[in-house]
Amino acid sequence: MTHAFYVYASYGFAALVTIVVTVWTWADGRARRRELAALEAAGIRRRSARPKDSLGDGE
Repeated sequence: MTHAFYVYASYGFAALVTIVVTVWTWADGRARRRELAALEAAGIRRRSARPKDSLGDGE
């Protein structure tokens, strides 16, 4: 085994981890958007989307 093997292996591993984390983040974002769309279709809205005039009622 040579020094170059370890260098290339570490770069390869770092690239693999970067790709996996990128794909995981992308897939999770798509899943969250689908969940939000399903909740909004069911009539459940986010508190941040509440009209400004209803902010003073108990919060």
